[in-house]
Amino acid sequence: MFRIGHGYDVHRFAKERKCIIGGVEIPFELGLLGHSDADVLLHAIMDALLGAAALGDIGKHFPESDPAYAGANSLKLLAAVVQLLQKKGFGVENIDSTVIAQRPKLAEYIPKMREKIAGACQIEIGQVSVKATTEEGLGFTGIMEGISSHAVCLLKKDA
Repeated sequence: MFRIGHGYDVHRFAKERKCIIGGVEIPFELGLLGHSDADVLLHAIMDALLGAAALGDIGKHFPESDPAYAGANSLKLLAAVVQLLQKKGFGVENIDSTVIAQRPKLAEYIPKMREKIAGACQIEIGQVSVKATTEEGLGFTGIMEGISSHAVCLLKKDA
C-alpha cells in the first residue's frame, strides 16, 4: 500500500538567529524565527511524512509548549519521525520539496541538503528532491519577511 503526504511550513526572518534550511547552516544576515532551529524545509518534510501516515503533524509530536524542543535540531526530529513511521510499518519511497525564498540563494547548498535529508530518512540521495524558487518579489517571501516550503512524499507500508 502506498500513501501520499503533503507538508507546508513558513518561518519569519529574525535577526541574531541562524538560517538553517534542510539541515544546512546558510551564511546569511537573517535567520529564521521558531521554537526549534526553525528549519522551514525539514518542518514541511516532517509534516508530509506524518500526514501520509495519518499521524498528525509536528506540533502534535514536538509541541512548542515543551521546553525540550527549544532550539531543537530538526534533523534529529526528522530522524525521530522516520523511526515512528518504521514502527508503524512505513518506509519512505521519495520526498519532493520546494523552498520559496527571495534570498538567500540556495542552489549551491541543495546537494548537502539532499544528503542530510536522505541520511535522516535512511534512504538514498536519489530519493530526495530539493528545489528552490523565488516569488519574483511578490508576497511575504518576495518582500523578505520570511521563507516558506512545501513538501510531498510517498510512503510504502509493508503488507
